[in-house]
Amino acid sequence: MIILTTSMYAQKKFAGIWEGKLDVGRIAIRIVFHFDLQSDGKYTGSMDSPDQGVKGINCDDVSVRGDSIIVQIKKLRGGFNGLMVNDSTLDGNWSQGGKVFPLKIKKVAEVSKSPNRPQTPKPPFNYNVEDIEYDNADKSIHFGATFTYPKGIGPFPTAILISGSGQQDRDETILGHKSFAVIADYLTNRGVAVLRVDDRQMGKSTGDVVNATSEDFANDVKVSLNYLKNRKEVDKKRMGLIGHSEGGLIASIVASRNNDIDFVIMLAGPGVKGEDILVQQNEDILKGDGISAKAASSYGTLYRNMIEDVLAESDTTKLYPKMISDFEKWKANQSDQILEQLKLKRDNSNDNQLAMGFAQGFASQWIKYFIQSDPQPFIEKFNCKVLALNGSKDVQVNAAINLPAIKKALKKSKSPSYETKEIPGLNHLFQHCKKCTVEEYDEIEETFALEALEIMGKWLDKNVK
Repeated sequence: MIILTTSMYAQKKFAGIWEGKLDVGRIAIRIVFHFDLQSDGKYTGSMDSPDQGVKGINCDDVSVRGDSIIVQIKKLRGGFNGLMVNDSTLDGNWSQGGKVFPLKIKKVAEVSKSPNRPQTPKPPFNYNVEDIEYDNADKSIHFGATFTYPKGIGPFPTAILISGSGQQDRDETILGHKSFAVIADYLTNRGVAVLRVDDRQMGKSTGDVVNATSEDFANDVKVSLNYLKNRKEVDKKRMGLIGHSEGGLIASIVASRNNDIDFVIMLAGPGVKGEDILVQQNEDILKGDGISAKAASSYGTLYRNMIEDVLAESDTTKLYPKMISDFEKWKANQSDQILEQLKLKRDNSNDNQLAMGFAQGFASQWIKYFIQSDPQPFIEKFNCKVLALNGSKDVQVNAAINLPAIKKALKKSKSPSYETKEIPGLNHLFQHCKKCTVEEYDEIEETFALEALEIMGKWLDKNVK
């Protein structure tokens, strides 16, 4: 009896709220677990990702073995395993999609408060709001969305918001910033109906994510277009797409194949090949970290070499040696100063690990498609009105190389009117920035710059409404 009581007491130490920050590269997002001990001695649990607007994801299995806990979440194709290092700390790893990230979580009385985001719209709203659900033709994918439309007599010009890379909810929640909620609120108040949709496996949407590419996401947008065509509030002759980042590429794919698209707004959308975007992105981010332009450019050369290796060879038994060889050849041509800036070793002690990291980073079908994607042929087929905006401080989709490329393609299109504009001082999320790094997104309270909203609103007034 004493042993049983002691055992049950030991088990109870995992019950409660556990919170930590998951470093996914250049940003850290909060992860929260809620563990409950049931009367049969088994655990149940749920997970939140407050910075992504995600709450209550069911944990399919929660197993406790001594001082270890193992959590499986099928919906995310991932989970957490941790070891209790003291009564309030679990040190372990988060795994998802074949990747593993260190994650330390601490027991807390309540979830930490979200950062201040003053622009996030709050009810009551001066327009109609409907949370809706619909399916694709063969019922294989279910979509959850929010449709906002003005009060009064329609039909109204209507836009579909398309999110950037990675999985986001319908508000494109990133680090507590709900950009799409802000855009929808602003445009609907100006007389434009807006549909914003949960990405696959986010919110109420389902569908395969692991094997999906931008082409598949373009098909999802087509489903949303078909849904809107059955809404009496929608003016079928004034339907458009607003895509952010990769969403701009997806919008380009859809608009190139559908004559019923009246307008496209690209927010930091691609104008050059995905490979070129990623190389430039890495160079710009490194320079933002204080790395010299020469060292950043050298790393860009390495990055491009690794991409070319991955695209040329799918057999990993041949790929890894080729990448290691190319890595060592690149290092041999670099000065000690450049290698030191990039925190790379002259010897080959960790070359294999770095090569595998590159290969795993380029392993998904999505990234392979994106690397090879060229938006220009899509844009050249446009016969709709186009507005392309970019922030001058964007380190993810560089304005200096992408906006001119978009304009060049638009000149070859049948677009009746188009405009490209670089907005001074704004980053990739269209925030006013100081350091203008990816890490700063979380520190900035502003979600979406008012001047960017006004440019969109006035352009729509002139060209669509």
